Amino acid sequence: MSERIQDRRDGKLKIIADHREIPSGIVNELIKLGADVESKQLSVGDFILSERVAVERKTVDDFLQSIVDKRLMTQAELLHETFEYPVLILEGNDVYSRRAIHPNAIRGALVALAVDFRIPILPASDEKETAHILFMIAKREQLAGFREVAVRGEPKRLTLSEFQRFVVEGLPGVSAVLARRLLEYFGTVEQVMCASEKELREVRGIGKEKAREIRRVLTSTYEPEVPRQPL
Repeated sequence: MSERIQDRRDGKLKIIADHREIPSGIVNELIKLGADVESKQLSVGDFILSERVAVERKTVDDFLQSIVDKRLMTQAELLHETFEYPVLILEGNDVYSRRAIHPNAIRGALVALAVDFRIPILPASDEKETAHILFMIAKREQLAGFREVAVRGEPKRLTLSEFQRFVVEGLPGVSAVLARRLLEYFGTVEQVMCASEKELREVRGIGKEKAREIRRVLTSTYEPEVPRQPL
């Protein structure tokens, strides 16, 4: 893929990448393809490609280890609850011959992802192919569908509903999808901010820990940071 596509506003596709993906080399590949990549600490997924699509990237070794230590199903559940269309990219080859894991355990994990969590699994041979897949998904989402990556951080004049989402997206662990769910459930930004931990957990995708963290941020007394003294 050699073309540089044009986004409808700033001339580039926007992709949000988890900061832990920077050393992988995928970010540099995406930039070469013409994407505008923003690095953040993401609580769910490794790459956000639109308000409805997030991608979890796993090498074969990490995929197998996540089966052993039972991280895989937890991550899958969070992806499924947070994004409308989650995707898993499985990078590498020989998934059945890398470790002493019974093939049925691997097949069971793949089936659970596809059937229980409706997460498609896209194979990639290496980091470069992963970058091309990410770029292609972002292209389809942001150009064909005209979907935003997220409201927060966009330097544009916002409508009232966009401004309301912008405020709610500032809460810890709240994606664009969760912001919309919270506003649809509670009706106003004020009611979202006043909701108890128990009430927040009534919204799909807001678990116990996320609800607790939201309430902690909203109710803790502000303490100004002390500026660092120059050496």
